[in-house]
Amino acid sequence: MRQILVFITRVREGNLTPSISVISSSSSSSVKQNQQIEVRVRAYYNKGVTKNIQVNMGEIQKAAWEKEEEKEEAEAEVEIWKLVFGFVEVAAVKCAIELGIADAIESHGSPMTLSEISSILKCDPSLLNRIMRFLMHRKIFKSVPTSHGNLAYAQTPLSRRLLRNDERSMAAPILWHYSPPMLAPWHALSARVLANGNPPFENIHGEDLWNFVAQNHDYNNLFNEIMECDVRLVMPAFIKGYSEVFNGVSTLVDVGGGNGITLRFLTEAFPWIQGINFDLPHVIAVAPKCDRVEHVAGDMFQSVPKADAIFLKWILHDWGDEECIQILKKCREGIPKENGKVIILDHVMEDGGFKDVGLIMDMVMMAHTNSGKERTLKEWEYVIKTAGFSSYNVKSIHAVQSVIVAFY
Repeated sequence: MRQILVFITRVREGNLTPSISVISSSSSSSVKQNQQIEVRVRAYYNKGVTKNIQVNMGEIQKAAWEKEEEKEEAEAEVEIWKLVFGFVEVAAVKCAIELGIADAIESHGSPMTLSEISSILKCDPSLLNRIMRFLMHRKIFKSVPTSHGNLAYAQTPLSRRLLRNDERSMAAPILWHYSPPMLAPWHALSARVLANGNPPFENIHGEDLWNFVAQNHDYNNLFNEIMECDVRLVMPAFIKGYSEVFNGVSTLVDVGGGNGITLRFLTEAFPWIQGINFDLPHVIAVAPKCDRVEHVAGDMFQSVPKADAIFLKWILHDWGDEECIQILKKCREGIPKENGKVIILDHVMEDGGFKDVGLIMDMVMMAHTNSGKERTLKEWEYVIKTAGFSSYNVKSIHAVQSVIVAFY
């Protein structure tokens, strides 16, 4: 007889009918639902004597299902409340960035008390206390005791990401994505998903993201900060994880290179490379001078400067397949047939440690661009092969992006 182990919380006097709360069984799926089976039950009854009793398998399964349903309902209740107030966490973090809390503690050089922070930042102490209490609960800041027995606020690896001028700062992306113009398109996301829906950003602002940035000085500066932030985070991982991709490359074009910070990283790491920073005229007009980097204005849909290799970092995800194919064809025209390559640094939507980021970025593309999207490996293969490239390879690095190299 198959043995089923049943944990019983209480046993009725006399007939030993079990009242079951938790069940663990072995191979119970092979037992019919309503089959009466004999179960050995060790109950704290009559000095712990083990007795054989009859248990209805259907009742056991029903009890298990009910317990599982209760657990799922409880978890759903917690998760839905997180969604209802999901904006609160980022709003508090944005508040901390705008007030300069992390910057104040960093400048002070040691943990600061509430009164010290509120005095320097000219904040209401009681309101600041509530903000700090929340941020400590989220482990963004931490508290440490002072020599006088008071509490002081100290930095954490998370809070240092809120510094405005730190190498690993993420302040600019937070300020960008949670600014009113960038939040507004999300309210039109459902309209975008409907058949023939208009792109949310253009529908609300009357122009696409790129024209909006070009016409708004403050947002253009913030966008450049975001690009610099991404470069500081991803380029060290890229250089460490795939430096050999630049072997034999003496000239390199960075398409959509912004102010040239990516090429500054690359030309410092690989001194033999001469860089060409290629972007729209209004971007190139304010790009700072850099050794071994030439700034060239133009339109990647029309032509791309010639070089041994062409670099595209987080460019193609802003565009649909047709536009990507057009851009890649222009890039292919700019590289030599022998050993020419296009180096793409972008998301590959496959299972992995950064999968959540890719899924989130895909939603951002839907809200903020007309046709952009994150792509699976199969979708990348489609645009690369359709653009005429003979082959390609993909390499993962310790970053949210992967490296895709397409060969002429």
